[in-house]
Amino acid sequence: MTQYDLHTHSTASDGSLTPTQLVERASEKGVTHLALTDHDGTEGIEEARQIAKIKDITLIPGVEVSVSWHGATVHIVGLNLDIDNAELQQGLSAIRDYRKTRAEVIADKLEKAGYHGALEGAGQYASKTMLGRVHFARFLVEQGHAKDMKDVFKRFLVRNKPGYVSGEWATLDQAVNWITAAGGQAVVAHPARYKMTATKRRKLLTAFKELGGAAIEVSSGNQHPEEVRTMARLAKDFDLLASCGSDFHSPDNAWTELGKMTAMPPFVTPVWEQWT
Repeated sequence: MTQYDLHTHSTASDGSLTPTQLVERASEKGVTHLALTDHDGTEGIEEARQIAKIKDITLIPGVEVSVSWHGATVHIVGLNLDIDNAELQQGLSAIRDYRKTRAEVIADKLEKAGYHGALEGAGQYASKTMLGRVHFARFLVEQGHAKDMKDVFKRFLVRNKPGYVSGEWATLDQAVNWITAAGGQAVVAHPARYKMTATKRRKLLTAFKELGGAAIEVSSGNQHPEEVRTMARLAKDFDLLASCGSDFHSPDNAWTELGKMTAMPPFVTPVWEQWT
């Protein structure tokens, strides 16, 4: 049976499994087509490709680009990318440079609040190219300042808390252009998760479609079937293809297990139908 999972993360960004471990777990869970979509980088793709050949899994090279749009942070997944494309890599490199600067500001704010050594501590959990909030969260939990990751984000890393720093990411235009320049398909990740009104979500999809966006994630993680149907209707309304992905980060998160997604309604067109 064919099983697609087109949104996953490894230790090359903020996942807890190496690309090799991720592919091995995907194989155990029955996934046949796996996209590795690390945040703002493609460093894990080659390793994943090698083990995917051994495990007889089709590996789809991907990325998840951080975007600032009308005061909201949204994520755009790119699928079937040429990871050697210069325009894509230059854009992703610029975002990672910003991540480094942002991490230094987060660490400085935590230091002033009495939480010392955060930059070095978070760095122990991060890859060479990507240091993000989740790595600070792991450090704060390990130091006993919070009981778990959810507690960290609630008490430290959201607005008006000691480690909060707003994101200034790529524009929607840039993200879609980088992905399409690399021969890929741009996909709005987990559209139901953004804290925006239905009207604003439709404005996002309108802008995305006009820029050449290809699809939205109709099923993301273990979503409620009604939410999946709502996203499917949006895909139909905007003539967008439908994607699905667990948004897997760690085996500790049972609600985002590899290959575990609510089935998409039959009236949408899957993004993979155009693949050869």
